[in-house]
Amino acid sequence: MQPSKRISGILGGGSDGWDVFNKAREMIAAGTPVVELTIGEHDIRTAAPILQDMHRSAMGGHTGYASVPGVPALRDTIAARVEAQSGVPTTRDNILITPGGQSALYTAHFAVCDPGDRALYLDPFYATYPGTLRGASTAPQRIQTHAEDAFQPRAADIAAEAKGARSLLINSPNNPTGVVYSRATLEGIAQVCKDHDLWLISDEVYDTQVWEGDHLSPRALPDMAQRTLVVGSMSKSHAMTGSRIGWIVGPAQIVDDMINLAIHTTYGVPGYIQDAALFALNLGPDFEAEVAAPFRRRRAIAQKLLAGQNAVSLVPAQGAMYLMLDVRSTGMSGEAFANALLDAHHIAVMPGESFGASAAGHVRVAMTIQDSAFETALKTLCAFAKTCRIDE
Repeated sequence: MQPSKRISGILGGGSDGWDVFNKAREMIAAGTPVVELTIGEHDIRTAAPILQDMHRSAMGGHTGYASVPGVPALRDTIAARVEAQSGVPTTRDNILITPGGQSALYTAHFAVCDPGDRALYLDPFYATYPGTLRGASTAPQRIQTHAEDAFQPRAADIAAEAKGARSLLINSPNNPTGVVYSRATLEGIAQVCKDHDLWLISDEVYDTQVWEGDHLSPRALPDMAQRTLVVGSMSKSHAMTGSRIGWIVGPAQIVDDMINLAIHTTYGVPGYIQDAALFALNLGPDFEAEVAAPFRRRRAIAQKLLAGQNAVSLVPAQGAMYLMLDVRSTGMSGEAFANALLDAHHIAVMPGESFGASAAGHVRVAMTIQDSAFETALKTLCAFAKTCRIDE
């Protein structure tokens, strides 16, 4: 018996992009210490008061079936948060609670695309995007961005692929590049969506990690609220990656349709986790800034260090917990450089090619270890790149 083409084809017949990560984990399992700068996992754990509230809720009995759309108080709080940030009137009817941002991405595409519809996404991309789109039975279509533009998407490039497409997926602040899309970029994207009747799916899980400028949700742009689905999550803003709780913001009618999907798939999120998320959100922006502070600090460390050398260059690090480093001066691909760095110095970074062809010749560095260890690893990376330069 054979599995469905839908599930067997999720990877599209290629690598899932995690080869260097898996190699590093195998080395660790064999007893070799490795400095991991690969995945977006905080080096702090979920704060004790949040876990204590989760325990309180569970012990208090909120362990049965929870409201599938989400606990009303949580939906209300997220709606108020979104409205305060964006200026767009938002109520609980615009909010669906999901088991993490990944589930929200799948649900959003399942809701607005029919099987075979072309679903556009930007390259570089978060590693799960193409598989998510295939899993939703769409026809994924990547749109290249360019290192010389600091990976800001060109509206003309999107428009060239938009005819007959159904949706466009964007992510700002961006994983993997660390770039925050400018107002001009987002206005250009919005105009393409209106011109070509596209749904815009905006992944904004890093909205609390903005180091330069301000976060702008495209839902706030004129005439975009009715065609935009925003994906949010507690994972990055509150260091709750393992709690698996996120949300979708969208028009009330499409939220109703997604609730029907949730009833027939996940059947919601455990109530005690929702209660803990509500508690965490009520800790306010100062707590969110505290969670983000280590990445802001490490970005400053990296900027100072990288300014003193010429072996690698830094893509503008405007947001998120990552640095994208250009290593093309070595003459190596990102994958070759990442493997060589791992072999020579036991430092694991993600090849740019793991996130698409547009990031070839780059590596992504997660700023997710203690400051001094991060600085030491980055110095080693730069020194190694200098020895590999083709003009040395």
